[in-house]
Amino acid sequence: MIRTALVVDDSMLIRHTVCRFLEDRGYTVESATNGADALQILRGIRPDVLITDMMMPKMDGSQLITELKKDAEMSTIPIIVLAGRQSAAGLPPEHRANATIWKDIDIVTQLDKALRDTLGPES
Repeated sequence: MIRTALVVDDSMLIRHTVCRFLEDRGYTVESATNGADALQILRGIRPDVLITDMMMPKMDGSQLITELKKDAEMSTIPIIVLAGRQSAAGLPPEHRANATIWKDIDIVTQLDKALRDTLGPES
């Protein structure tokens, strides 16, 4: 089964790293630089997982998650949050996400674990 992922991050380096990781594991990957662009993409696809940064221009990750949770069909998409520990300091954790990955720690190892925990061992 081919899985689809949507990666949303304004950092080209983070987007590239996460997209390559997923593509190497057989995922079809779409990407966006902010939540508003992600919502446009979501009009045409229903990914198996959405991986999003929290701090982005136009529409941040929290606003994106709020919009997803309002829609009955999209509200079931598993969400993995990408966050920087420094930028997340003092902010409440995003409890609506299935997992959180810290950007300043080995992203690949964390993403591998988060996908297995969220989508099962064959992820």
